[in-house]
Amino acid sequence: MPRLVLASTSAYRRELLARLLIPFEIADPQTDETVLPEEPPASTAERLAVAKAKAVALRYPGALIIGSDQVAFAGNQRFGKPLGRERAIEQLQSMRGRTVIFHTGLCLHNSATGRNHICGVSTEVAFRQLSDTEIERYLDREQPYHCAGSAKSEGLGIALLSSMRGDDPNALIGLPLIALCGMLRAEGMQIP
Repeated sequence: MPRLVLASTSAYRRELLARLLIPFEIADPQTDETVLPEEPPASTAERLAVAKAKAVALRYPGALIIGSDQVAFAGNQRFGKPLGRERAIEQLQSMRGRTVIFHTGLCLHNSATGRNHICGVSTEVAFRQLSDTEIERYLDREQPYHCAGSAKSEGLGIALLSSMRGDDPNALIGLPLIALCGMLRAEGMQIP
């Protein structure tokens, strides 16, 4: 079985991949995540997923490398990782009462053959009409400052939402496992 490498330092992606009970390694892809001019959000997520996988390919010859990236957006507005409380407040205020698309790009790169499996999985997330007090109280309890969109659906952030719609609930957390399992099977891995 080839080595499996997760090109991410995200604890969330690591926890998701561990659910598959397959041994894997972690590598920091150190990828420039700058958005290209006029690049659609879904294209950004998929381009960066490929870039992250390929960034570690030279260090892992013969390995299967997983790259993933997520972009949250509503209309022309993007919501990245807030990295602090004030930015998280601004994001949640902007998202309240709106539907936000979380598009997760996924790439499985075979560094032995150069073959890439690439897909994008979108999740529509409807935020409730949140009061400023609810936003403050949520941030006091969860501090989701390293999550795109300032909310963790796998935690207390679920209380901020009125609905979610998508093909894979794991995609919203950062790694679409249903699509990944198909990609891994296509590369000859047995799952389960």
